[in-house]
Amino acid sequence: MKEFSVEAKLLHTPYNKPDAYHALSMPVYNSAAYEFETAEEMEDAFCGRSPEHVYSRITNPTVQYFEDRVRTITNAFSVTALNSGMAAITNTFMTIARAGGNIVTSSHLFGNTYSFLKFTLADFGVETRFCDLTNPEEVRANIDENTCCLFLEVITNPQMEVANLKQLAAIAHEKQIPLIADTTIVPFTVFKAHDFGVDIEIVSSTKYISGGATGLGGLILDYGSFNWAESTLLPRFSGPFGKGAFTVRLRKEIHRNMGAYMTPQAAYMQTLGLETLTLRFEKQASACLKLAQMLTSVPAIRAVNYTGLESNPCYQISLEQFGPLPGAMLTFDLSSKEACFSFLNKLKLIHLATNLFDNKSLIIHPASTIYGTFTEKQRESMDVKPTTIRLSVGLEPVEDIYNDIVQALKNEK
Repeated sequence: MKEFSVEAKLLHTPYNKPDAYHALSMPVYNSAAYEFETAEEMEDAFCGRSPEHVYSRITNPTVQYFEDRVRTITNAFSVTALNSGMAAITNTFMTIARAGGNIVTSSHLFGNTYSFLKFTLADFGVETRFCDLTNPEEVRANIDENTCCLFLEVITNPQMEVANLKQLAAIAHEKQIPLIADTTIVPFTVFKAHDFGVDIEIVSSTKYISGGATGLGGLILDYGSFNWAESTLLPRFSGPFGKGAFTVRLRKEIHRNMGAYMTPQAAYMQTLGLETLTLRFEKQASACLKLAQMLTSVPAIRAVNYTGLESNPCYQISLEQFGPLPGAMLTFDLSSKEACFSFLNKLKLIHLATNLFDNKSLIIHPASTIYGTFTEKQRESMDVKPTTIRLSVGLEPVEDIYNDIVQALKNEK
């Protein structure tokens, strides 16, 4: 019998335990704690010798089912759901980083990710080395015996840069460090990160997965592919737990101590979002490509940046890694910051809001918002320009989105 498709596996992932009422949708377990029949059973659960739930800050049946569904369609070794994308990022680095260590990455990062690495982790004695990830020799030169990982966004937000993942994976594994990637821009139903050498994948499930921006969430996917025993990282865990060292420290120490586990309500909504993820992505990404092509001929737009355009400098590597539809986000540049504000204030359909991949199209001026608290020099170092507009394409007909943009650009030069 032919193996079932990703969509079928997703829809028919079984519950960990049969539901008492045979509900087709996993119930929302709004419970903080769980009762045991004996002290012995309670001891086994608290000490990790049984899979029973003890406290919803650590595990919860509804959240576990969401994690199980993601694991089913990604073949990840483990999946951990947190209460935001930033929680997934912070928990990942708190698991792997240590004082005196360093992280090698690009300065082309989402604003809060950059801030966490540059400022927050620095106060804990962790150095971040920013370099050009499209230059393999520069990457090699920044890695040393104290490097904890090589990290990147697979398509940078908002610079839209794409690095060669297989090349970076080869460098990372040669240096015996894991490759960690934020893949939020392209969902794991389309892009198989592990096939390109990614060891740990981070996803803001607030975006595509939630479907209609119903709640915050983040995911950490450990593919169990990094050989922790041959590295100097996580020494207390690599010996006894082997390929599970990262997951064991994350689940048994970091996430339970930091208290950022996903809520059952969010997990329920995002489980529903998973069921329509493929359909929504195909429509949104197809519309994004068509819109990008249409916008290239609008006189007031100085440049359109979408890696699915054949004219884009990252087109070939983007095509090889993500296929013809690399996400539902594009950027375009106008003549000035003033022109950007004038344009935004004239929009009638597209919403002025942060977030990505809502069912509704959203637009933002990154330099004055996400990066608004950074200095001009810092923004320049991150290639965040005052002329750039970021657009997340929703489910509206592409002609409606285009017409709204054109009418708002009327009289702009």
